[in-house]
Amino acid sequence: MKYALITGGSRGIGRAIAMKLAADLGYHILLNYHSNTEAAEATGKSIEETGVNCELLQFDVADLDATKKALENWQNSNPDAFVEVIVNNAGITKDGLFMWMGEEDWSSVINTSLNGFYNVTQQFVKSMLQKRYGRIINIVSLSGVKGNPGQVNYSAAKGAIISATKALAQEIGKRKVTVNAVAPGFIESDMTADFDEKTLKKMIPLQRFGNAEEVADLVSFLASKKASYITGEVININGGLYS
Repeated sequence: MKYALITGGSRGIGRAIAMKLAADLGYHILLNYHSNTEAAEATGKSIEETGVNCELLQFDVADLDATKKALENWQNSNPDAFVEVIVNNAGITKDGLFMWMGEEDWSSVINTSLNGFYNVTQQFVKSMLQKRYGRIINIVSLSGVKGNPGQVNYSAAKGAIISATKALAQEIGKRKVTVNAVAPGFIESDMTADFDEKTLKKMIPLQRFGNAEEVADLVSFLASKKASYITGEVININGGLYS
């Protein structure tokens, strides 16, 4: 059975991606979440209504031991299952001016986004290489492309994943495993709920925030066989908003 693993998949962009990969490509879903069990269970139920399996895995991607244990236990329980698509979506923000930024605000954001990418991807990349097929899709951010004041930690984490995306793509392309990054701009979600949308919309050529389903459509394309010749790319989805 072929699975797609989505981290941070209980709500928002992660949820939309999981739903889309199930509906468009027929993947069984491995849905990682950290703390919101109620939202994860609701998402899992919606995914299963499309006719595929959805298994919920609760762990913190920033914790290497917990991630390794959860994924190894799942693989051991499902020896015939193959994770063909990884979507590294989990991320947190702890915004503030760098001069006032505490070590915990720095480390937790870096650990979740950047170390989370390592902790999760490392578990399945060898099997992708052996099978000579795979899709690794990293959800980054406009902040990682152009930098964003008040988000030095988040910009650093996402910028590092962009570089890692380009490097890993060159390492494993010969085995037909692609690695790409998707960089959303302002997307309607819990993460942007407190933003001044009226003011920010004026900066965006398309004059609106995006929605999670639009990001999910792009990820679904990159996860499909239609995107077989695209790797090492950072694809912006931001309504035309650039630095």
